[in-house]
Formats: sequence, structure tokens, C-alpha cells
Amino acid sequence: MSNGCYMKVLVTGGAGFIGSAMIRYLINNTKDVVINVDKLTYAGHLSSLLEVENNERYCFIRADICNRGVLDKIFEHHEPDVVMHLAAESHVDRSIEGPAAFIETNIIGTYTLLEATRKYWNTLEDDKKKAFRFHHISTDEVYGDLNETAAPFTEMSAYDPSSPYSASKASSDHLVRAWQRTYDLPTLVTNCSNNYGPYQFPEKLIPLMISNALAGKPLPVYGNGLQRRDWLFVEDHVQALYAIINKGKVGETYNIGGKLKSLILRW
Repeated sequence: MSNGCYMKVLVTGGAGFIGSAMIRYLINNTKDVVINVDKLTYAGHLSSLLEVENNERYCFIRADICNRGVLDKIFEHHEPDVVMHLAAESHVDRSIEGPAAFIETNIIGTYTLLEATRKYWNTLEDDKKKAFRFHHISTDEVYGDLNETAAPFTEMSAYDPSSPYSASKASSDHLVRAWQRTYDLPTLVTNCSNNYGPYQFPEKLIPLMISNALAGKPLPVYGNGLQRRDWLFVEDHVQALYAIINKGKVGETYNIGGKLKSLILRW
């Protein structure tokens, strides 16, 4: 997509775990300009972006994606070529304890962002309109549970969410696809497996286990401990996301897992 030229990339949730990795990759490995829009909730930390915060190609805006007026001003001022939508509430246990925040951010927030994007996209000249991309970064949690003998999920797997978190992400996926089919907004959807890596919030499994082990605390185990998970290094994930932004087909869905790294990077 970039054809050797830089893009203006608006990243929502850029102070979060995957979002900050995405921004570090963009600043350190491309010539793209990055606009980071983040509300800075409990899991968003600008400390994960210290190495790029003074770069002239980077801009941070503290804003809530549910605030339509602010989003319209951001689009009007910065005129992005790409939206990478990573802003989300993203923890299963928290969604069970308090689902309202997940409905608000993941569903209402995605709807609000889609509408602000659509308004802006409709003002673009035809060539920029055609090149524009809205990339929604989602999760394989939307497919539900995978038993010990089942084959891995594919892009054709049926949705079967089993928590408020996964249901809210499934809803946001459907909204993004509906905006592409109804309004022709050029969207892409990716569903990733479990990420791990630098700056991950300590409530997640791998940093939680390491932190507890270092502190001599018990290691929490769900059920019988025999569950299977595919683990994806976050820096491999963001490389795949960038490849999809540049080479993905509008309207398509791409699953990204730890075992798919070589396939993605050969594009």
C-alpha cells in the first residue's frame, strides 16, 4: 500500500501492550507518521513508548474513542491514511466482574470510531479513498473454546464467544464487517492468539506466572491445567499487522498465530 512513501497511521489504544509494540515498530522500522490516541486506562502506560516519545513522527493524544466530537477533530487535523484500531478492554476475568466497560469501549467505542472514520473517508479524493484502510485488531477468543483434539481455528470458524469480553469483541468484528459491506468502508479484520512480550500488563498469564514465581507466590491454575493455548510473540504480531495493512485484501479476515509467523513474513 505505501509504495515506498510514508503513511499517516492513527493507532487507537497505542499506550497498551500490543498498541505500544505496534508504534515502536512503526517508528523504528518505517518512515510512517504515527498518531497515538489512547484514553490511558489502567493498562495503558506511556512508559512503554519512552524510546519514541520525542520522535518528530510521533504524536500522542489522550482521548476516548467514545467521544465523537474529539475523534472528528483528530481526523480533520491529522488526516490519517490508515486507522489501526487496538483500543479495547481485554481481560476475560475483568469482563466477568464488570462487563459494562467492555460493552462501552469495545462495542460503542468501535461504532463511534467507525462513524468518525466514515465521515472523514467520505471527504477524501478518490485515490486517497481507495488507498485508505481501517484495520480492526481483534482476538481468537471470538471463536470460543478449543478442545484437546480439535483442529486450530481458521478464518471460516464459527463465532462462539463465551465471556462478556469475547462477546464484545465479536460484536465489534461484526460492526466492522457491516460498515465495509454497507458503506464500502475499506476495512480489514485480524484475529490473533495469545500475545506475550515486553511491557505486558502483569494480570496476563505469562507475566503473572513469572512475577508470582519470583516472589515465591502460588502459581494460579485454571481448572485441571490441561488447556491448550497458542502463544504469539507481540513483536512478531505487529510485523504481521503491518504486512496485512500493506498487502491485505479489503473485506478479508486474517487469523494470526504463533505457528503462522513464517507464512506472514514471506508475503
